[in-house]
Amino acid sequence: MTTTLRPEGPETPTAAGGRTRRWRILSNGRQVGALRTTADPQGRQLWGRISELEITEGRGRGRGTFGALAAEEILRSWGCLRIDVSVPAAAEAARGLAAALGYTERTLGMAKRLAGLPALPHGLEARPFDPADLDDWFALSTERYHQALVESGLTEEQARTRTCAVDPAVQSIGNPGVVLRRLHAADGTEGMDGPYGSLWLQLRLRDLPDGEPLAWVMGVEVSPPHRGRGHGRTLMLLAERECLAAGVHNLGLNVFSRNEVAVRLYRSLGYTVTERLYGKPL
Repeated sequence: MTTTLRPEGPETPTAAGGRTRRWRILSNGRQVGALRTTADPQGRQLWGRISELEITEGRGRGRGTFGALAAEEILRSWGCLRIDVSVPAAAEAARGLAAALGYTERTLGMAKRLAGLPALPHGLEARPFDPADLDDWFALSTERYHQALVESGLTEEQARTRTCAVDPAVQSIGNPGVVLRRLHAADGTEGMDGPYGSLWLQLRLRDLPDGEPLAWVMGVEVSPPHRGRGHGRTLMLLAERECLAAGVHNLGLNVFSRNEVAVRLYRSLGYTVTERLYGKPL
């Protein structure tokens, strides 16, 4: 049997100023699947992704591999230097295909449906950021994020581009959709080491298919002198409290796959993996 690829329709622009196109996967002229390739600018580079890949007939015959390799060739011809693909957590076959083709798992998307209001541990309290501290905190958080991106497989330039793409509005104290809190000892005894940690939460990243809002943990960080004392858990409980106070019952986050300590924490709090992001250079 001969497997081929044919355009389903014309190429169209993306909202980010890139390009996308849907393709038909054919076996002896009969459609057996579909593929969509998308490329969006990331600074001076184009990054590609497999937006859709579905085999509707004859699974297990290498047609998924054909589609993925065809997507790589298309995106390479478009000038992309990197390819990413998000795989639903339940798609075991797709995960195996990504691993077989040399993709590296970079991040996990995790989520939780919130119910009862959790209590914070005794002796701890959350306080708003001091506006005078915000710029220094954001600069340090950005640098740490940049380093984590490099450790996940991006080049220095790609990581820098990604960190620079963060919208300043999502870390603005004046934005009503943003929650910025620091964790302190209620009696002020944390001393010269400063706050125990910080929380950066966006109360409505997007709406779920059923129309309910989804909040997103943009950043949770425990100050180095205070690590290993359960403050990361407390900050996550604080995020849940802030969501419920705003009437939001769905909370999600991304975590780097290599950060096993954080993954274990989120699982212990009831968060489940919803998708896995894989990528590789082209």
